[in-house]
Amino acid sequence: MTIRPILVSALVLASLGVQAQEQKDRAQGLVKEAVAFARKNGKDALLKETSQGQGRFHVKSGDELFIFIYDFQGVCLASGMQSQVVGMNRFNLKDPDGKFFFQEMITLCKTKGSGWVDYKYPNPKNGKVEAKTSWVENLDGWVVGCGAYK
Repeated sequence: MTIRPILVSALVLASLGVQAQEQKDRAQGLVKEAVAFARKNGKDALLKETSQGQGRFHVKSGDELFIFIYDFQGVCLASGMQSQVVGMNRFNLKDPDGKFFFQEMITLCKTKGSGWVDYKYPNPKNGKVEAKTSWVENLDGWVVGCGAYK
């Protein structure tokens, strides 16, 4: 009888792992779509599509994925969810563990062009600080990213 609860727990954990991977895949895909959009339509068009409420890269109802764009000095140029941070320099922002995650995103984009950055950030769905990972890509001196909660 004790095997059944263990099996159920294992299945639940496996399901959560699949969901987390799907979110990561969607986040990475959204960034790639945004970069391709900018290369075709221009960087100003990307800013507009990210910042406007009904834009292509703005958070959709019931979802938590959105594009964010920063310059290499850490200034937010556009956010598909947090319009209040646009124009703010967040270069020195730390997560609860003291990690300068925007600095890491910028360094990653400068040195490798793209990749994943892990950090902790408040989840807008529940207000709790949770583990998050963001895929970021260098778009001609801009960090274009999208994060998924683990």
